[in-house]
Amino acid sequence: MDLNDDLLLRYSRHVLLPDVGVAGQARIIDASVLIVGAGGLGCPVALYLGAAGVGRLLLADGDTVDLTNLQRQIGHATAAIGENKADSLARSVRAINPEIEVRPIREALGGRALHEAVAEAGLVVDASDNFATRHAVNRACVQAGRPLVSGAAIGFSGQLAVFDSRRDDSPCYHCLFPDQADEPEVRCAEAGVFAPLVGVIGAMQAMEALKYLARVGELLVGRLLLWDGLHAEARVMKVPRDPACPVCGGRASGGMKVEQA
Repeated sequence: MDLNDDLLLRYSRHVLLPDVGVAGQARIIDASVLIVGAGGLGCPVALYLGAAGVGRLLLADGDTVDLTNLQRQIGHATAAIGENKADSLARSVRAINPEIEVRPIREALGGRALHEAVAEAGLVVDASDNFATRHAVNRACVQAGRPLVSGAAIGFSGQLAVFDSRRDDSPCYHCLFPDQADEPEVRCAEAGVFAPLVGVIGAMQAMEALKYLARVGELLVGRLLLWDGLHAEARVMKVPRDPACPVCGGRASGGMKVEQA
């Protein structure tokens, strides 16, 4: 895509970066990203990706804005209480950048609808808040061959990883967190969450997504970043793929190299 004068001015701080430049910004503008979840993580992800110029954003969430959300979900205003979160967040993104396309998907994606949405995007960001959705999104991404930026936050702690099933060195989400449907799950409504934490993790998800789209830097593929906000400590752990994984274990090993989209 050729950038006109207005776009060059809007994205000038990206264009000035030697690693991004005009070519990298053009890739961002040409991209399509699906964000699953328009809550604490989805808000900063969508706002940053929209501001950065991702040409097409699909925002999926079937929930409505609640008063308890406003402490941390910065894409929603008090006036949006009772409104679908995807609609509310889409409006906030458009207010920042009217140059891009933002399409709200007003449902909790699952089954065929999830697979169709994943196939429609070039990159998926999982900003959901439960294991069932994360595993479903992971399976859809593996099946469609789409890279996945996954984040989670609870209390004062967060985590971040990037999965790309097209790469032999990449595990999938199931390799890291096997699907155990009967295992108890702690949610924000029960344990609480420190307001800026979702901003920190969501911003890092947006950074990994933009790095992938612009083809810059080194992604968190095969690694898990753990952030302890209470003590301001970060750890990065290597995560191998599981050859016996029932979701991605059938891939042939051959040292395949995949160029970032």
